[in-house]
Amino acid sequence: MAVLPKLLVFVWVSTIALSVLAFQQTQPELPIVISTWAFVDAVRAAAQHVIKEGGSAVNAVVRGCTVCEVLQCDGSVGYGGSPDEAGETTLDAMVMDGVCCASMDVGAVGALRSVKRAIETARLVMEHTEHTLLVGSQASAFSLSLGLPGPTNLSTDDSLQAWSQWEKGGCQPNFWRDVIPDSTSACGPYKVSALMSGQGDRSRVGGGISGKHRKSSFSKATGYGNHDTISMAVIDRNGRIAAGTSTNGASHKIPGRVGDGAIVGASAYADDDVGACGATGDGDVMMRFLPCYQVVESMRQGMTPEEAAKDSIARIRRKFPAFIGAVFAMNKYGVHAGACHGWIFQYTVQDSAMADAVVFTVKPDVL
Repeated sequence: MAVLPKLLVFVWVSTIALSVLAFQQTQPELPIVISTWAFVDAVRAAAQHVIKEGGSAVNAVVRGCTVCEVLQCDGSVGYGGSPDEAGETTLDAMVMDGVCCASMDVGAVGALRSVKRAIETARLVMEHTEHTLLVGSQASAFSLSLGLPGPTNLSTDDSLQAWSQWEKGGCQPNFWRDVIPDSTSACGPYKVSALMSGQGDRSRVGGGISGKHRKSSFSKATGYGNHDTISMAVIDRNGRIAAGTSTNGASHKIPGRVGDGAIVGASAYADDDVGACGATGDGDVMMRFLPCYQVVESMRQGMTPEEAAKDSIARIRRKFPAFIGAVFAMNKYGVHAGACHGWIFQYTVQDSAMADAVVFTVKPDVL
């Protein structure tokens, strides 16, 4: 075997050492907490539990999301926001324990009524039942039977005022299509239009409204405050990964609607073997693609968090160019990235080496 000159060996070894040092300097230090948007208080609370107190990933996710529920983050999480067509606020939430080969347990609630603690209810579903998802008034009764506070009115003066203004504005925007009266100009009660019932020419708008003319609650200008979900993921000191979501859903939704916030793989996903993901945006579109499941599976196949996040968003964009949404991706080592479409996205991180939470800003690849 050829013998390398001593100077060359020294340079070669020094280069390796510097490369390792650079990697270590950029590698996050576990435990770590990551959340959609600039929900700094929520991330701080989760980080306090998992970093300072040595708590579990699941408990940290529940604690962090609960803080947002109490603070009514951006009016899109917790009580008193996003009233439906009847003026009522309902809640969606989920939590996932990513312990591989042992549990991969999930608990979720959809269209939760009269109970403020949505993600705590989701954890009760995960811990005390063999089900994954409970919905509506029955989910509320389940929560109350296990001791969570309530029943309580989830509406507030602000949410009722928002609902009243929406009605005065002709019930716009809304989520109906192919109905009478024309849902672009009047409030219900709605009836199925001739187009929808098979009568008349479906190429014409007629008495209903075609899909391409349908208005979305996300048709407004995007920016700070136009958010709809807290999704959070945590890796604890034992390497266990959990993820969860809490939201009051889309404003002016049709009563009974459950969004992606309650759907595992859509709003969040976690697997100890790989990493985790959180999502936010137009849930009715995004849940059709299970973007967070896709992110984790892409990382499992060797993609970096950045590649996986961008790929997941690109898959949706190809089918729905006008959708608005974002994801964050984090591998099991705490390396993280985000991707978005239709708006500028922010996510917040705190690891054990950080003195405080840090907000990262992500711009869309395609404007």
